Parts: sequence; structure tokens; C-alpha cells
Amino acid sequence: MSEKIKQHYKHLFETYGRDHNAVQYSSRESQNTRFEVLLEIADNFSSVADIGCGLGDLLPLLRQKHPQAQYTGYDFVSAFIDDAKVQFSEDKLAQFKQLDIRQDHIEEKADYVLLSGMLNNAMEDNAFFTEITLQKMWQAANKGIAFNALSSYVDYQDEGLCYHDPLKLFHFCKTTLSKYVTLRHDYDVKEHSIPFEFTIYVFKK
Repeated sequence: MSEKIKQHYKHLFETYGRDHNAVQYSSRESQNTRFEVLLEIADNFSSVADIGCGLGDLLPLLRQKHPQAQYTGYDFVSAFIDDAKVQFSEDKLAQFKQLDIRQDHIEEKADYVLLSGMLNNAMEDNAFFTEITLQKMWQAANKGIAFNALSSYVDYQDEGLCYHDPLKLFHFCKTTLSKYVTLRHDYDVKEHSIPFEFTIYVFKK
């Protein structure tokens, strides 16, 4: 299934190029809103790991808020990594690496490990994939992790997407990772819509 998803994103990139559609976001504005919520996990960052970084679109927003933070972007689509390396070649505090979270461990630790959108594609083993991804993020974090997912509290579900029960994921984080967990289900990524996704912060306090 991972190979199927990899080819899916490769096709999107070949179709749209360096664009939010290539990483399956409906708009640049909604993408940035998600990033802003993730970055609210802390006031200061010295290092960040971006899991499923796509084309590195989080990096410009990170630079506005935390210009001196070390950044490492990870993705399993080689075309994304190759493009991001060229796009951000002048940023000496940023690096991009290919990583398949199913098979590989995140070797370099970071203060905060972030993930946006990577849990959204439907696959046969979504629950297992989500849990192993969060566990590997937690192992690589010095201070905490933040991730978002589509919420099961919606009135419509796309067959190709995965919708998570936020309470179940909160329970998993609370009982498996840390006692210090925050669930946010209070923000809109589109105008005139209900909150159809959520973000969870987990802290190593």
C-alpha cells in the first residue's frame, strides 16, 4: 500500500509541480493554517523535524517565526526531497532526507517533531500505521510532537481518505506516550466550514 501512495504523490507532483495540489492540500491558505496550529506547540524552537514534509512548505513559515531553528524535512517521495533540496539550497540551517516511516527510524533527534497531513490517506492498516508513526516521532523528540488528522466528527467522508476518532488518538497518546497531551478541535482551515480536523500536542514534561 505504501508503494501505491508513493506513486500517487509522484503523479500529483508530475501533474502540478511545486504547488499545494501536489501534496494534496485544497489551498495554500488551508495548508498554512494547519502549519500555524502545529507551530503553536511552543513559543521557541531550536530544532524541528518535519515528517512527511512534502515540498518543504512548512519551512518558510517556520523561518518567519523561528529564523534560527534547525530544520530537517523527511519524506518517502524522492521527487519531493530532490525538489526541496534545490528550492531551499540557500538555507544553511535546513536539510531534507528521504525516509520511509514504516521501515526506517528517525536517526536525528529534534526538540519538536511535527507532522501535517500524512495520516489522511486511506490504507488497509491505518490504525497500525498511525501508531507506529507516532511512536517513532516520540522517540525522536526531545520536547514534544504535534500532528494533525482528519476528524471522524464530520457529516461526509471521502472514500479515499482516513478519518480518525480524536478521542481514541488522544487516549493512545495519553496512555502510551505521555501524561501531557493537548487535543485541539477548535479551528477552521476553510471559511464557512465546521472544524473537520484536529491537532494533538504531546509533551515530554
